[in-house]
Amino acid sequence: MSDLESRGRTWVFDWRLLLFAGVFLPLLLGLGTWQLSRAEEKKELLAQWSDPSETEAWGNLSESAGKAGRPVIAAGEYSRYSWLLDNRTRDGVPGYEVLTLFYPRQGPSVVVNRGWVKAERRRSELPAVGIPAGPVEIRGRIAGYPEPPVLAGAAAGADTGSEGWPRRVQALPREIVAKQAPEVADRILRLENPAQPGAFRADWEPDMMGPQTHYGYALQWFSLAVALIILTIIASYRKQES
Repeated sequence: MSDLESRGRTWVFDWRLLLFAGVFLPLLLGLGTWQLSRAEEKKELLAQWSDPSETEAWGNLSESAGKAGRPVIAAGEYSRYSWLLDNRTRDGVPGYEVLTLFYPRQGPSVVVNRGWVKAERRRSELPAVGIPAGPVEIRGRIAGYPEPPVLAGAAAGADTGSEGWPRRVQALPREIVAKQAPEVADRILRLENPAQPGAFRADWEPDMMGPQTHYGYALQWFSLAVALIILTIIASYRKQES
């Protein structure tokens, strides 16, 4: 006989209580598992940032190896197609990130994030973002397209009314770039530093939220799952009516 039964309590089936637990328990476990996977991704990303010896040629890079943060080297030419990613602030100063289509000698065309530039005083004016003449060799790291989920729908038509280059956009999904280069890669490159050909203020740093933070979040979610199980069991025992 359990302690609860010895205290005059007995198990009572309550479908509403079990339904509540059945809905939220998988959710909590799923969130904890997701944080563990994020921690492993972050460990791999930080390892790649600290070990530039793993630099791969863009033309030799397989799709499975193209993970965010991987260092890449590519030789080719910049195109005339550039997009200015709006609402990018550095040190409190408004500006843009310059993204330019790049044609490598080997491998698919790819968008290159060349870094940050200061915005002009007048909104109607765009900064000059010229490109190096002729072939160049660039070093960068693989990243995802700048497409925040909240702007994904609006971004699809962001440049349809624009003429000339560069074009100002709020986000840059692959679909926009594919209008100029249908075979463009599914990832973009961020120039490694301001010394790269065609670079502006390219002083990127990895996400400083380390894997330990994600492990902490995972522990919190798993703890809530355990608490939910315990509270469900306790709430399922009711006092016996005399």
